[in-house]
Amino acid sequence: MALLYAAQLSPSKPELIAAWLPVAPYGPGAPVALERSGAYRFDDPAGEVGIETHLMRDADGVIYQVPLTYRSAPLDGARSVGEMEHSVLGRRYVYDATTDPVYVQQLLSTIYGGGREADQFLHVDGAEPRPIDNTTHATGSGVTGVEPPTVTDVRAVPDGTDTVIEAGGVTVVVHHRPVEIEPGGPVLLGEWDGGRGVLATLR
Repeated sequence: MALLYAAQLSPSKPELIAAWLPVAPYGPGAPVALERSGAYRFDDPAGEVGIETHLMRDADGVIYQVPLTYRSAPLDGARSVGEMEHSVLGRRYVYDATTDPVYVQQLLSTIYGGGREADQFLHVDGAEPRPIDNTTHATGSGVTGVEPPTVTDVRAVPDGTDTVIEAGGVTVVVHHRPVEIEPGGPVLLGEWDGGRGVLATLR
Protein backbone atom coordinates (compact mmCIF):
# COMPACT_ATOMS: atom_id res chain seq x y z
CA MET A 1 0.00 0.00 0.00
CA ALA A 2 1.31 3.44 -0.97
CA LEU A 3 0.14 6.22 1.35
CA LEU A 4 -0.03 9.65 -0.28
CA TYR A 5 -0.57 13.01 1.40
CA ALA A 6 -2.57 16.02 0.31
CA ALA A 7 0.51 18.23 0.46
CA GLN A 8 2.16 21.20 -1.17
CA LEU A 9 5.40 20.41 -3.00
CA SER A 10 8.10 22.89 -3.94
CA PRO A 11 9.16 22.42 -6.64
CA SER A 12 6.22 20.38 -7.91
CA LYS A 13 6.82 16.96 -9.43
CA PRO A 14 6.12 18.20 -12.99
CA GLU A 15 8.61 21.04 -12.46
CA LEU A 16 11.23 18.65 -11.11
CA ILE A 17 10.76 16.21 -14.01
CA ALA A 18 10.81 19.00 -16.61
CA ALA A 19 14.20 20.10 -15.28
CA TRP A 20 15.57 16.55 -14.94
CA LEU A 21 14.52 14.86 -18.16
CA PRO A 22 16.62 16.98 -20.59
CA VAL A 23 19.80 16.11 -18.64
CA ALA A 24 18.88 12.53 -17.75
CA PRO A 25 21.16 9.92 -19.39
CA TYR A 26 18.14 8.55 -21.27
CA GLY A 27 16.49 11.90 -21.97
CA PRO A 28 16.04 13.88 -25.19
CA GLY A 29 18.98 16.20 -24.48
CA ALA A 30 16.90 19.37 -24.69
CA PRO A 31 13.83 20.80 -22.94
CA VAL A 32 10.55 19.36 -24.20
CA ALA A 33 6.92 20.12 -23.47
CA LEU A 34 5.55 17.33 -21.28
CA GLU A 35 2.19 16.19 -19.99
CA ARG A 36 1.53 13.43 -17.49
CA SER A 37 0.08 10.21 -18.89
CA GLY A 38 0.08 8.36 -15.59
CA ALA A 39 2.20 7.01 -12.77
CA TYR A 40 2.60 3.89 -10.68
CA ARG A 41 4.21 3.10 -7.35
CA PHE A 42 5.99 0.23 -5.70
CA ASP A 43 5.81 -0.29 -1.96
CA ASP A 44 8.90 -0.07 0.23
CA PRO A 45 8.31 -2.77 2.89
CA ALA A 46 10.25 -0.65 5.39
CA GLY A 47 8.00 2.33 4.73
CA GLU A 48 10.95 4.69 4.39
CA VAL A 49 11.34 5.34 0.66
CA GLY A 50 8.73 6.65 -1.77
CA ILE A 51 8.98 4.78 -5.09
CA GLU A 52 7.09 6.40 -7.96
CA THR A 53 7.45 6.04 -11.72
CA HIS A 54 6.00 8.74 -13.94
CA LEU A 55 4.93 8.28 -17.55
CA MET A 56 5.30 11.58 -19.39
CA ARG A 57 4.20 12.29 -22.96
CA ASP A 58 5.86 14.89 -25.18
CA ALA A 59 4.21 16.91 -27.96
CA ASP A 60 5.00 14.17 -30.50
CA GLY A 61 3.34 11.50 -28.38
CA VAL A 62 6.60 9.91 -27.19
CA ILE A 63 6.27 8.33 -23.75
CA TYR A 64 9.12 8.69 -21.25
CA GLN A 65 9.24 6.43 -18.21
CA VAL A 66 10.81 8.39 -15.34
CA PRO A 67 11.39 6.31 -12.16
CA LEU A 68 12.06 8.35 -9.02
CA THR A 69 12.62 7.65 -5.35
CA TYR A 70 11.93 10.09 -2.53
CA ARG A 71 14.02 9.92 0.65
CA SER A 72 14.25 11.84 3.92
CA ALA A 73 18.08 11.78 3.87
CA PRO A 74 20.76 11.78 1.16
CA LEU A 75 21.76 8.45 -0.39
CA ASP A 76 25.44 8.09 -1.22
CA GLY A 77 26.12 6.72 -4.70
CA ALA A 78 22.67 7.40 -6.14
CA ARG A 79 22.09 9.84 -9.01
CA SER A 80 20.41 12.97 -7.66
CA VAL A 81 17.43 14.47 -9.47
CA GLY A 82 16.99 17.31 -7.00
CA GLU A 83 15.35 18.22 -3.72
CA MET A 84 11.84 19.30 -2.81
CA GLU A 85 10.00 20.63 0.20
CA HIS A 86 6.98 18.53 1.20
CA SER A 87 4.50 20.37 3.44
CA VAL A 88 3.88 17.21 5.51
CA LEU A 89 7.12 15.21 5.31
CA GLY A 90 9.63 18.06 5.07
CA ARG A 91 12.69 18.02 2.83
CA ARG A 92 12.76 15.17 0.35
CA TYR A 93 15.83 14.06 -1.59
CA VAL A 94 14.85 12.82 -5.04
CA TYR A 95 16.89 10.24 -6.97
CA ASP A 96 16.96 8.51 -10.32
CA ALA A 97 15.40 5.29 -9.07
CA THR A 98 17.52 3.07 -11.31
CA THR A 99 20.45 3.93 -9.03
CA ASP A 100 18.52 3.29 -5.78
CA PRO A 101 18.70 -0.27 -4.35
CA VAL A 102 15.21 -0.04 -2.82
CA TYR A 103 13.59 0.59 -6.22
CA VAL A 104 15.64 -2.12 -7.92
CA GLN A 105 14.70 -4.65 -5.21
CA GLN A 106 11.00 -3.94 -5.66
CA LEU A 107 11.27 -3.97 -9.46
CA LEU A 108 12.89 -7.42 -9.35
CA SER A 109 10.44 -8.69 -6.72
CA THR A 110 7.51 -7.60 -8.91
CA ILE A 111 8.92 -9.25 -12.03
CA TYR A 112 9.94 -12.49 -10.31
CA GLY A 113 6.79 -12.77 -8.21
CA GLY A 114 4.28 -11.85 -10.90
CA GLY A 115 3.26 -8.88 -8.76
CA ARG A 116 1.72 -5.55 -9.61
CA GLU A 117 1.89 -1.89 -8.73
CA ALA A 118 0.97 -0.79 -5.21
CA ASP A 119 -2.56 0.26 -4.34
CA GLN A 120 -2.66 3.95 -3.44
CA PHE A 121 -4.42 5.65 -0.56
CA LEU A 122 -4.77 9.38 0.08
CA HIS A 123 -4.33 10.75 3.60
CA VAL A 124 -6.05 14.11 4.26
CA ASP A 125 -5.89 15.99 7.58
CA GLY A 126 -6.02 13.03 9.92
CA ALA A 127 -9.00 11.39 8.22
CA GLU A 128 -9.04 7.70 7.39
CA PRO A 129 -6.97 7.17 4.20
CA ARG A 130 -9.18 6.64 1.17
CA PRO A 131 -8.28 4.58 -1.92
CA ILE A 132 -7.56 6.38 -5.19
CA ASP A 133 -7.48 4.91 -8.67
CA ASN A 134 -4.16 3.92 -10.18
CA THR A 135 -3.51 5.69 -13.47
CA THR A 136 -0.99 3.11 -14.70
CA HIS A 137 -0.85 -0.64 -14.17
CA ALA A 138 2.50 -2.43 -13.99
CA THR A 139 2.49 -6.23 -13.86
CA GLY A 140 5.35 -8.71 -13.55
CA SER A 141 5.25 -11.77 -15.76
CA GLY A 142 6.69 -14.04 -13.05
CA VAL A 143 9.62 -16.45 -12.86
CA THR A 144 8.46 -19.94 -11.93
CA GLY A 145 10.17 -21.55 -8.96
CA VAL A 146 12.79 -18.84 -8.52
CA GLU A 147 12.95 -16.29 -5.71
CA PRO A 148 14.05 -12.73 -6.47
CA PRO A 149 17.64 -11.99 -5.54
CA THR A 150 18.51 -9.73 -2.63
CA VAL A 151 19.75 -6.33 -3.77
CA THR A 152 22.41 -4.54 -1.76
CA ASP A 153 24.44 -2.75 -4.41
CA VAL A 154 23.41 -1.43 -7.82
CA ARG A 155 25.40 -0.77 -10.97
CA ALA A 156 23.34 1.25 -13.46
CA VAL A 157 24.71 2.02 -16.93
CA PRO A 158 22.90 4.13 -19.57
CA ASP A 159 22.34 2.42 -22.93
CA GLY A 160 20.58 4.80 -25.29
CA THR A 161 17.04 5.22 -23.99
CA ASP A 162 17.47 2.27 -21.59
CA THR A 163 19.23 1.81 -18.28
CA VAL A 164 21.00 -1.52 -17.77
CA ILE A 165 21.09 -2.47 -14.08
CA GLU A 166 23.25 -5.16 -12.55
CA ALA A 167 22.16 -6.10 -9.04
CA GLY A 168 21.86 -9.26 -7.00
CA GLY A 169 23.68 -11.27 -9.64
CA VAL A 170 21.14 -10.53 -12.38
CA THR A 171 20.65 -7.91 -15.09
CA VAL A 172 17.44 -5.97 -15.61
CA VAL A 173 16.89 -3.36 -18.32
CA VAL A 174 14.56 -0.42 -17.66
CA HIS A 175 13.04 0.90 -20.89
CA HIS A 176 12.60 4.64 -20.42
CA ARG A 177 10.70 4.60 -23.70
CA PRO A 178 8.42 1.59 -23.21
CA VAL A 179 8.84 -0.90 -26.03
CA GLU A 180 6.10 -2.63 -27.99
CA ILE A 181 7.48 -6.14 -28.26
CA GLU A 182 6.20 -9.59 -27.43
CA PRO A 183 8.08 -10.57 -24.28
CA GLY A 184 10.49 -13.44 -24.78
CA GLY A 185 11.35 -13.69 -21.12
CA PRO A 186 10.45 -12.23 -17.72
CA VAL A 187 9.26 -8.61 -17.99
CA LEU A 188 7.35 -5.80 -16.33
CA LEU A 189 4.37 -4.91 -18.52
CA GLY A 190 2.64 -1.55 -18.36
CA GLU A 191 -0.79 -0.22 -19.33
CA TRP A 192 -1.69 3.46 -19.18
CA ASP A 193 -4.16 5.84 -20.78
CA GLY A 194 -3.79 5.31 -24.51
CA GLY A 195 -0.96 2.79 -24.44
CA ARG A 196 0.74 -0.36 -23.27
CA GLY A 197 4.27 -1.72 -23.53
CA VAL A 198 7.19 -3.42 -21.83
CA LEU A 199 8.59 -1.28 -19.03
CA ALA A 200 11.50 -3.51 -18.00
CA THR A 201 13.12 -6.74 -19.17
CA LEU A 202 15.04 -9.31 -17.17
CA ARG A 203 18.08 -10.64 -19.01
